[in-house]
Amino acid sequence: MTSIAKTSISPDYNYDIIKLFTIASVFWGVVGFLVGVVIALQLAFPILNLGLEWTSFGRLRPLHTSAVIFAFGGNVLFATSFFVVQRTSQARLWGSDNLLKFIFWGYQIFIVIAALGYVTGVTQAKEYAEPEWYADLFLTIIWVCYFLVFVMTLKNRKEPHIYVANWFYLAFIVTVAVLHIVNNLSIPLRWDSSVSYPIFGGVQSAMIQWWYGHNAVGFFLTAGFIGIMYYFVPKRANRPVYSYRLSILHFWSLIFIYIWAGPHHLHYTSLPDWVQTLGMTFSIMLWMPSWGGMINGIMTLSGAWDKLRTDPVMRFLITAVAFYGMSTFEGPMMAIKEVNALSHYTEWTISHVHSGALGWVALISFGALYHLVPVLWGKKGLYSDKLVATHFWLATIGIVLYITSMWIAGIMQGLMWRSYDDMGFLQYSFVEVVKELHPLYVTRALGGLFFLAGAIVMAYNLFKTTKLKNA
Repeated sequence: MTSIAKTSISPDYNYDIIKLFTIASVFWGVVGFLVGVVIALQLAFPILNLGLEWTSFGRLRPLHTSAVIFAFGGNVLFATSFFVVQRTSQARLWGSDNLLKFIFWGYQIFIVIAALGYVTGVTQAKEYAEPEWYADLFLTIIWVCYFLVFVMTLKNRKEPHIYVANWFYLAFIVTVAVLHIVNNLSIPLRWDSSVSYPIFGGVQSAMIQWWYGHNAVGFFLTAGFIGIMYYFVPKRANRPVYSYRLSILHFWSLIFIYIWAGPHHLHYTSLPDWVQTLGMTFSIMLWMPSWGGMINGIMTLSGAWDKLRTDPVMRFLITAVAFYGMSTFEGPMMAIKEVNALSHYTEWTISHVHSGALGWVALISFGALYHLVPVLWGKKGLYSDKLVATHFWLATIGIVLYITSMWIAGIMQGLMWRSYDDMGFLQYSFVEVVKELHPLYVTRALGGLFFLAGAIVMAYNLFKTTKLKNA
């Protein structure tokens, strides 16, 4: 199978639930980006912490992280996966409307519970500051329902083949379930208490945390969004996938190698050295399937390169794939111990994360949303292609300001932290390093403002699109 499945409009498709997830995606995206700008300004101007624990950087940072990953990104994945699995299977979503509404509203309730837990300090106090056990259990139930709907829709498909995008969505759904359950295994103090105790401790806890943490990146923020790439890029270009064989190779190599890469977050720690080396080795290997997928996505545009000039939505999609390639080169490089000795715990890591999060995840999400809204609401096109182009340049400028300022900041930090004077003492105090970073923190916040402005432009454009009256 070398092209996406037939996509003739069918009255049997369930678009109502996808509309809800699409609206939620836009809403949580703006909220998440806004909180990101706030905490960026807090680092540049600490007075903005306001002296309150609920508005401090330590509370708002996990709120921002979860809002952009699980609220914005999660709703985008729900919306696109439900759309793609129907269109490529030629089958209506399995399950009753009540089940689908439970998945939607349950997920939104989980997001709100988690957000309240972050600002009030009721979390498991891990790196990703997961919400407490009752919220974890609630999410598990929602996720099992999501899995059942997706798999049963595939089972009822009218197409003989399972299109490759659905393989990536399925890997994302199954692996995230396993990651979530194992990472959050804990024993509640009492059934009427929010307090729980993790089953694993010490270095085992750290290893499981980063097995979860890196594979949340690998399967939530990579595999799921590759599913978006494999449907929306060919669809928008009106071209077949460049190489179906390469997409299958991409799939199996990526999901096998990614699961082993987590230990590279724990270089120079108490983690056994052989485990650190294993994580580094698999991280370097990961470069190959990642670039195979990038090449497959970009080369799908062969014979339709003019789309980059005429279709601003395509610019989002292809630029996102390019950022995917850049991020998946930088990541394996930073996993090398000698490079990691300079980069770890610095703003270089933050730059790398946002190169992937803003450049890859957000841009391809924006492209998918721009494609989805006219289809879902039955419109002939978007309200304004010029506003799409404006959004693209606002987002691009924002990303460039963000990642370049943090690259410079991170390398500066790493070098200053390990600079010694003639007597063998550290040459710079921690405060001196922070002082040097101030202008770069301001630049980072400015980049965030550009990116937030672009998201607001998108929200306006999509809202106006839903109100269009087709001639």
